Amino acid sequence: MFSRIVATGLRGAHANLSKRMLSSAKTQAANPEVDLWGVKALMVAGTGAMALAGLSNLALADEAEHGMPAADYPWPHEGNFSSYDAASIRRGHQVYQQVCAACHSVEQLSFRNLVGVCYTEDEVKALCDEVEVVDGPDDTGEQFERPAKLSDKLPMPYMNEAHARYANGGAYPPDLSLITKARHNGQNYVFALLLGYRDPPAGVSVREGLHYNPYFPGGAIAMPKMLSDGGVEYDDGTPATESQMAKDVVTFLAWAAEPEADERKLMGAKWVFVLSLVMVQAAYYKRWKWSSIKSRRIVVDPVH
Repeated sequence: MFSRIVATGLRGAHANLSKRMLSSAKTQAANPEVDLWGVKALMVAGTGAMALAGLSNLALADEAEHGMPAADYPWPHEGNFSSYDAASIRRGHQVYQQVCAACHSVEQLSFRNLVGVCYTEDEVKALCDEVEVVDGPDDTGEQFERPAKLSDKLPMPYMNEAHARYANGGAYPPDLSLITKARHNGQNYVFALLLGYRDPPAGVSVREGLHYNPYFPGGAIAMPKMLSDGGVEYDDGTPATESQMAKDVVTFLAWAAEPEADERKLMGAKWVFVLSLVMVQAAYYKRWKWSSIKSRRIVVDPVH
């Protein structure tokens, strides 16, 4: 929206400069003794205004491609020595399970991935008992249903892409396993998108079946607003506000995209510590090895 305002202002400034340049040219034609420096200055200013207008058009094109840029939020797990908030991951899984799972899948996650992160093994087994999966074939060659096991993937809402498009009016709900890595600006984009629903501004029309969201490329998204205050009841009693649910589900999706992030950071810290010890030993050995050579005194006897 800011880039549109800038573009409008620049176009107006360019038009005013063009009028002044034309007026100056007429004055110069009527009176040849008029100094040309004013005309040249107006020409340079007009060229600069045109360049800025071109840059604003590029900004508008980028906004149409990527949507309105999302703000940079201070995610607590993004520091080099920070880890995921297990309680937030658990709450985020509850939001996904009760709100997002009706349309979106997380194909890369199995039930066993939740064990030791945000649930105990018994809690995950209880979640498995609530899910029926299709397995087979059995001894008769038929498919059958059974309770889910820890090794099973989290259930998918649709059988295939065609089924998903048919159920959603042609729109395909993307898989959320790597959504924070696959989208521009990752976690910030998803968080802003979930909270960015609003009425379209004056002059903007949205096709029936779509919803205005400036953070979505093009500004019109098929997914309606899904989060509302009190829409989820958290196990730990945390107030389920829109922003809290958006923050928790984004944390869950960030963990789903990089479940090994905490282990990788810990391993990196260990390697930094070990290499620092090696560097200290190498520096000491170098000083010890060269100390006798650097402290030697060479005496030249020209006679002998």
